[in-house]
Amino acid sequence: MSQQPNIRRATLTRKTSETNVTVELCLDGGDYEIDTGVGFFNHMLDHVARHGQLGLKIQAKGDHHIDDHHTIEDVGILLGQALDQALGDKKGIERYGFASVPMDEALARVSIDLSGRSSLTYGVQFAEEGGKIGHFDTQLVREFLVALTSNGRFNCHIEAPCGDNNHHIAEAIFKALGRSLRQAVLITGNQIPSTKGLL
Repeated sequence: MSQQPNIRRATLTRKTSETNVTVELCLDGGDYEIDTGVGFFNHMLDHVARHGQLGLKIQAKGDHHIDDHHTIEDVGILLGQALDQALGDKKGIERYGFASVPMDEALARVSIDLSGRSSLTYGVQFAEEGGKIGHFDTQLVREFLVALTSNGRFNCHIEAPCGDNNHHIAEAIFKALGRSLRQAVLITGNQIPSTKGLL
């Protein structure tokens, strides 16, 4: 069923023995309120919502006594599914998005294609591989993005060609992701942007 721009939204819940996650997403704006139990991750998702001009509410509880991996991965799974559902038949969307975002000495570039096919090319080298940003493991950035792109069914290329501070690198990535999503989900026509007639 075709969806109109003012109702491009989805609300989904995922409950497992490891996590309990609810995501409410509106592609056409709204408030954002994010509580995953992981402070730095909340901060990064805030950037996606603000720079993507998305309405986004996420509530997540997980087995943080083990680590944050399950929560962050499951948020990625559910947010990807919500994006895919909210896009509907993708009629009229721009489809492609690109953003290059500096954050002090760091730079991130993100290119996406809402193609219906999932692929992640991840060219990011954190200043200290396997390092931490506070209590946040930098390896979890990639884990989140794998889950997001796989379940959102979109193609995403990310590179961070420079940066000495892990916080700055991650922040540039999430801001660029939000801005590229904002561009890609825009309604700019009235046809499905594919020669196949299907995305």
